[in-house]
Amino acid sequence: MNMKTAFTGFVTTLAVAALPAITGAGTVYVATGSGNAVVGVDTETHRITATYPDIPNPHGLALADQGEYLVAGSLAEQDGKSQLYLIHPIHGHVMSTVPVDGWTHHQTATPDGRYVISTHPTRNTISLLDVQTNTLAATLPTGRSPNYTVVSDDGSRAYVSNSGEASITEIDLVDHRALRTLQAGPVPEHMVMGPKGRHLYVANVRAGTVSEVNLDSGKIDRRFEVGEKLHGLDLSDDGQRLFTTTRKQEQLVMIDLDTGAQRSLPLSPDPYHLEAIEGTGQVYVSSRKAPVIWVIDQASFQVVDRFELPAGEGHQMVVVDD
Repeated sequence: MNMKTAFTGFVTTLAVAALPAITGAGTVYVATGSGNAVVGVDTETHRITATYPDIPNPHGLALADQGEYLVAGSLAEQDGKSQLYLIHPIHGHVMSTVPVDGWTHHQTATPDGRYVISTHPTRNTISLLDVQTNTLAATLPTGRSPNYTVVSDDGSRAYVSNSGEASITEIDLVDHRALRTLQAGPVPEHMVMGPKGRHLYVANVRAGTVSEVNLDSGKIDRRFEVGEKLHGLDLSDDGQRLFTTTRKQEQLVMIDLDTGAQRSLPLSPDPYHLEAIEGTGQVYVSSRKAPVIWVIDQASFQVVDRFELPAGEGHQMVVVDD
């Protein structure tokens, strides 16, 4: 039975179960923002193996067309337009660009890799890029200031956090229309789909909470009190633990979804975006104020490595298995 529960304070005693063993190498691609590039990082060595320059202020990043392309969205807007940059990792450069209205924030690909969804906060819309035709398939209205998008496993639904009105818009990706509005908590930004697709976990930045949104009822089942200025959000490999960053307290926080118990790890300066690297038992955490990324072991919840970006700061990240 779902119960609305509030968890307050930090719990420092969290039992950590064994997580899956490392299964193989891959590449993490990182949008570097003011570094004006996307970089590729080897997940075994944590060293940069590729750089794709000349992309103005990339923030959003998605993997499309079954890994054939990376699509980077730019925060740089000129004459009311920003650009989506289609990068071909094997060829090693930007293959083409597609203009969109307003600046582009975060990006998400559909499970089949055919479409990339971008949020446009100043236009209150999302756009759907058809990677196969290199054209915009649709531009759809959302709530105020759409921030982040999560897509259902079957690709039929998209969920968009509206940071300007404390809501989530559910969108039918088949008919390209809004279906309903879900609760989200105040100033919802980053989101992640929970195990079995039953819940969305939503970072409420100003409130310092993570909301657990029931996708059947559209209401909040639980709220986890974490800390001020939340940002990054992702799940552990086993789906039982939630990771989030608190920029104010400069911590990475791990939440046990069964018990609500929390464990915190100091990271400085200003921990920001994060990405759980599936199959490796690791989490990458970037800094908003320095060109660095920390590598966290999920099982021990300790920093096991740290590497520097060429410039800028790490924003959205995506993982590709080799």
